[in-house]
Amino acid sequence: MKKMIRITFEGKSYDVEVEVLNGAVAPAAVAQTAPVAAVAAPAVAPAPVAPAPAAGAGTPVPSPMMGLVFKMKVKVGDTVAANQEIVVLEAMKMETPVYAPVAGTVTAINVKEQDSVSEGQVLLTIG
Repeated sequence: MKKMIRITFEGKSYDVEVEVLNGAVAPAAVAQTAPVAAVAAPAVAPAPVAPAPAAGAGTPVPSPMMGLVFKMKVKVGDTVAANQEIVVLEAMKMETPVYAPVAGTVTAINVKEQDSVSEGQVLLTIG
């Protein structure tokens, strides 16, 4: 499966296409310098995932990756435009912006700054 990721480095944004292999590659395993076979993966309980909003309650904005919530750029009640930067995630010392998929009003925020999130976890809802 291929994914598009936008990376910002020294003020320049780059759109990068990456291939996800088997969906089970842990970011920590990628950063290791020792052979992967020699590294034992620690048992980590999955982060709790917020329940999906009820039908008609708005558009959920899922996390595109596992990481930390570095910066929340909106709060409940804020009006956002489609493609507006709303959250910044941090993983492996890189900041990754999350953009609003639709225009609307932020109706719920399920995470706070410094929260650890998993891929697909609902960050907020836009109504």
